[in-house]
This record gives sequence, C-alpha cells and structure tokens, in this order.
Amino acid sequence: QIRLVESGGGLVQAGGSLRLSCAASGRTFDRYTMAWFRQASGKERELVGTINWTEGYTSYADSVKGRFTISRDTVTNAMYLQLNSLQPEDTAVYYCAAGPYASIQAKTYVAWGQGTQVTVSS
Repeated sequence: QIRLVESGGGLVQAGGSLRLSCAASGRTFDRYTMAWFRQASGKERELVGTINWTEGYTSYADSVKGRFTISRDTVTNAMYLQLNSLQPEDTAVYYCAAGPYASIQAKTYVAWGQGTQVTVSS
C-alpha cells in the first residue's frame, strides 16, 4: 500500500510561486507513474501533470505547460510540483496520486494524498 502526503500549499499573489511536496511511503514506486491533480471549487478534478518514477519523463496539461514543473527524488521518495507565474485560475486543492500508467482519468490512480490548498489572489 502506498501512502502519499502533500505539503507546501498556501496563499500567494498572482505572479508568485509555490513549491508543493508529496512524500511517498509504502511499496516501491519503480513501476508507478506519479501525478499531480487539482480540483477547483465546483469543478471536476483535473490532471496537472505526470512523471514516470524510473526515467523521470514528464507530461503536462496545456494550461500549466511552461509554468509548472514536476520533479522527483528517488532517494527520499518525494515528488515535487514547482508552480510559477501563478494566476487566480490556478486556485484549487492540489493532490498527488500514484497509478500504473499515465492517464488523464483520476480513476486510473490507485493512491491519493489528502490534498493541499493553493490560493492565488489577484
């Protein structure tokens, strides 16, 4: 069983930056794809991006491409999401997730963190 715990959310002004962390424990992650999702109030959960745990390949949603960066540390089993040039529309609860392959569908992922709130003021 994989346990995921996010941290690093907060309130930031438009144009600012935040770094979210996801601490992973439990089973090994060599065959997993890790992902960041977000869910704004009243909206469905949407994929932000993914990272292949072994090779480090990343993919991003068009809405965050060039502004957000996903990375991971295979020694400490941590994943990160660097959020730059934040805009009010980025306001959401951000979740990390683990699954057998990269997918835009939340139901693909078998483990989820509790989420961390990111609020961007204009």
